[in-house]
Amino acid sequence: MTRIIERMFITHPQSVDESYLEHFGFAMRFSGLLFAAAGAALIHALVPCLFEKTASGIVRQLYARTANRGN
Repeated sequence: MTRIIERMFITHPQSVDESYLEHFGFAMRFSGLLFAAAGAALIHALVPCLFEKTASGIVRQLYARTANRGN
């Protein structure tokens, strides 16, 4: 049972040099930014002159933050 809990909550955060709570915070912020990008893309789909580069800018920013984590 302990190995299952360790695998579920500890192994991955350690692989990116974070504690569980640090990883939780990072993932929550990441999720919020993805949600914002999705909203901007939806509005852009409806009114193309709005948020022309917002979603792609957020995705680029997130990629830059995560591309080399754990290496």
